Amino acid sequence: MKEFNITGTCIPEEHYMVDTTSKLNEIIKLIEKRKYFTINRPRQYGKTTTMYLLERKLRDNKEYLLISISFEGIGEVPFENEKKLSKVFIKLLRKELKLKKETKLIKFIDENNNATNFEELDEFITELMLEANKKVILMIDEVDKSSNNQLFLNFIGMFRDKYLRRNMGKDYTFNTVILAGVHDVKNLKLKLRPDENRTLNSPWNIAVDFDIDMSFNSEEISTMLIEYEADAKTGMDIKNISEKIYMYTNGYPFLVSKLCKVIDEKLDRDFTEKGLEEAIKIILNSNNTLFDDVIKNINRYKELYNLIERIVLDGEEIQYNSDAHSLGIIYGIFRENKKHKLIIHNKIFEIRLYNYMIAMRDMKKGSVLDYKYMGKFIDDNGNLDMELVLSKFQELMKAEYRKIDEKFVEREGRLLFLAFLKPIINGTGFYFVESETRESNRMDIVVTYNMKKYVIELKIWRGGQYEQEGREQLCGYLEAQNLNKGYMVFYNFNKGKMYIKDRVIVEGKEIFEIVV
Repeated sequence: MKEFNITGTCIPEEHYMVDTTSKLNEIIKLIEKRKYFTINRPRQYGKTTTMYLLERKLRDNKEYLLISISFEGIGEVPFENEKKLSKVFIKLLRKELKLKKETKLIKFIDENNNATNFEELDEFITELMLEANKKVILMIDEVDKSSNNQLFLNFIGMFRDKYLRRNMGKDYTFNTVILAGVHDVKNLKLKLRPDENRTLNSPWNIAVDFDIDMSFNSEEISTMLIEYEADAKTGMDIKNISEKIYMYTNGYPFLVSKLCKVIDEKLDRDFTEKGLEEAIKIILNSNNTLFDDVIKNINRYKELYNLIERIVLDGEEIQYNSDAHSLGIIYGIFRENKKHKLIIHNKIFEIRLYNYMIAMRDMKKGSVLDYKYMGKFIDDNGNLDMELVLSKFQELMKAEYRKIDEKFVEREGRLLFLAFLKPIINGTGFYFVESETRESNRMDIVVTYNMKKYVIELKIWRGGQYEQEGREQLCGYLEAQNLNKGYMVFYNFNKGKMYIKDRVIVEGKEIFEIVV
């Protein structure tokens, strides 16, 4: 039986996979137009698998010869001079052609493998193309392993020059060159050290934009689950689960497969909303290379961390800009929403980032919650007493933060509430922040505990009119969630304010609210 795969290349005969035929067909259209391009996507976004599937799809097409090589593991020595890089490149070509049993081309390489610089390598490629007498596609994976190296930029600059001469009818070269990596090779000049700023033009400015969406939408996710269900027969609601997986992952390929793998192998194939939430909790409480990369990058680049805080804590609506926010986009942390605002790429990333910020806060200042109260928040039926949770949070804010200035509480209030809530629900419950309702003075938190759902809106109090608007906004979200009761936390910065608790009925919905 097949399995869900989260490591290395996905193989259709061995792994349950999303049907990406439409994406591959779009790539083939670029090849048919003899375009050069870069598949630049974040880590574990399916780049290598896409290249493998493309190779399989073109395998029986006699018009094309696809050569796929990788710079993974070749080290730094090949980038010491032109001779070494030329030799390694030709060696990689030969190895791939040997696997394809291209005897004639192997013989040609063996008889002409004498390039000692890029000028001679240029001529070698011309002769190899003439010998092949096919449309040769070159794919190079992991190109940014040495992309801060000036020699590498000269290397791909050679391909650019050959491309330009070919288009003028003055050379023979690869039909298409596809480079794959995290960074967009068109912008590699940005990675050069200050003393290398002499490179004014991108060495890859002939490449077309690669606009193919490599994330998975809910319909694409369902193609994988249909195949799985045919074997496993779990009785799952494929459409509903596909939509829920998409809701939490925004189609990030690794996260989609990881969730399915956890449910299949660790949760007795419980492909329900409950099983999905359990899988998310397992993922969030474990380490993997994707999460490690996210945390490493936000700590490496202070501007990234600050931007995340502005979005998730301050609720700022930041206009999306692909240039200004390029780092976070490259590393898969940010994306653009339908309103052209910058948001965290997916809910799982966002929860992980909240949890990380809560942990960092606890390390510096200690836990917000007095753990002796933890058991008191659960009633005799095992349900979460959300009214008690809010009441105790109100007591905390009154005792510890009543003299703290407005600017601090406005910035820290949301994190304080989550830091208070998290240990209460940890291990049993689950929470996420509804990003589409988060703005500078409003944030909805959705909590599930013991199969029950709770919606808490955190809102900065701006006066009576805004107070009522906040309740109506919450009612609208409760209606969307098919709930009759919600909870409201008003942050009021007026001096002498009353720390009130109240219960109101708005549009037929019950709202328990506190002021802190």
